[in-house]
Amino acid sequence: MNDHKDNTSNATLGGELGKAGKTVKEGIIGSLRGINEIEAEITTLVRNTVSHTLRTTGSTATESIHITKEIINGAIQATEEVGTGLILSAKNVAKGVIMGVSDVGGDVVTVAVQTVKGTFKGAAEIGADIGLVTRRSVDGIIEATREMGGNVEAVAREVVLGAIEAASTIGNTAVKAVKDMLVGVAEGAKEVVGAALPKPSPTSSSLEEKKLSKETPQEAPEKPEITTRTKGRKQE
Repeated sequence: MNDHKDNTSNATLGGELGKAGKTVKEGIIGSLRGINEIEAEITTLVRNTVSHTLRTTGSTATESIHITKEIINGAIQATEEVGTGLILSAKNVAKGVIMGVSDVGGDVVTVAVQTVKGTFKGAAEIGADIGLVTRRSVDGIIEATREMGGNVEAVAREVVLGAIEAASTIGNTAVKAVKDMLVGVAEGAKEVVGAALPKPSPTSSSLEEKKLSKETPQEAPEKPEITTRTKGRKQE
């Protein structure tokens, strides 16, 4: 009898635990799908706004830069009012800007650099994580460039250098934060980004060692003395 009760309670417990796990799983999936939908909506909103504005005003390099600044300012103001969200939206805003400019045949490289600089500046002004926000922005730019069939290598190189330039206006700590994030930038451009980052300058001691190694000829190692033994042969 007791065994039967134990088995019943174990089955009930197992069923409830299974339901709990399934509930959490379905809830997380629903939330993540919702986030993906929101991100896609932000990208579409920014893209359509940029392309429409540039077609209306006449797509020029100057207008592209102006609309980029306005879009980024609008996104930052939105996150200030809501209280959070810049890290989440930075990638989608940047992606939408690049796609919108590309739709009207604008200068994607120039706008990409302005986008990452503007995003970095905005993140610094509101006290957001500048390294992470910049990384998200760069990811969005690279992703958009790839989807639009642009030159990913050229764009990646320029936006990385632009981000470092923007960080240098604040100080070495900001530069390090941006570099640390961009060294491992995803979306298939790791090698490009790594190549774009400034290389450390050689120290004076290493230069001196290299100089001395060139000036001092290497002495050839002494050849070991070879001795041979001749065995006497018996005379018949």
